[in-house]
Amino acid sequence: MTGRLVGGLEAGGTKFVCAAGSGRDVVAEARFATTTPAETLARAVEFFARQPLLAAVGIASFGPIDIDPRSPTFGFITTTPKPGWAHTDVVGPLRRALGVPIAFDTDVNCAALGEHRWGAARDVASVVYVTVGTGIGGGAIVNGRPVHGLVHPEMGHVHIPHDAKADPFEGACPHHGDCWEGLASAPAIAARWGQPPETLPDAHPAWDLEARYLALGIANVILTLSPERVVLGGGVMARTGLLERVRGSVADLLGDYVRAAPIVAPALGERSGVLGALALAHDFAHG
Repeated sequence: MTGRLVGGLEAGGTKFVCAAGSGRDVVAEARFATTTPAETLARAVEFFARQPLLAAVGIASFGPIDIDPRSPTFGFITTTPKPGWAHTDVVGPLRRALGVPIAFDTDVNCAALGEHRWGAARDVASVVYVTVGTGIGGGAIVNGRPVHGLVHPEMGHVHIPHDAKADPFEGACPHHGDCWEGLASAPAIAARWGQPPETLPDAHPAWDLEARYLALGIANVILTLSPERVVLGGGVMARTGLLERVRGSVADLLGDYVRAAPIVAPALGERSGVLGALALAHDFAHG
């Protein structure tokens, strides 16, 4: 299979990105909105069916997902709150239509893999990628491989300190209320302040609170996994100065107790996920 192209699919809650390529060199790409499972997966199948002699396809999916190959629901999105997508078989339709090996992981694990292979973490052995947008998710790479356990990391749903007197907002997570995602995702910001985060001015108190909540979660990640790099991406992080505020708050929280990983922006920008899916497919096809 050496020299053959692989496919990468970033299956996001708002859009799907399909690519075919070798390494990080993409030779074909398509983007389309995430609608119903049947319609969206059919468009993905149509794209990959047009690509010649794919060795494998890697899928970077929003979750939670079932990554256990022994499970009868391997390849499924499981308990997602996204309407219509809970308990959806993602791998099955592509495997049956394409007849090639399919590798399956979370979108954030694949984003971490992409940044490790070609981006902001290519010079280290371990990295955590955290995305802050419609939700909060975290993926981890150790010794070049995504971290798995019984399932996969769900960093966005850890619980962080929440001072209800200072911030009476109850949280936006439908499962856990004021978990990290429930306090610091884009929908949480919008619900707390009554307007989308992109409309809030730089001097708004929302951003000091957001930096503090992001730093609390990242400090826990650093103390638990001790990554050599933390990559912090997602739409919310486009806010000017937010990354610097988070860095400062993390430093305050850790208090010179341990060496802390540098916290950086993604070098691959919005392409971390789909390029990570290509890397996942390549590794799966070539052992």
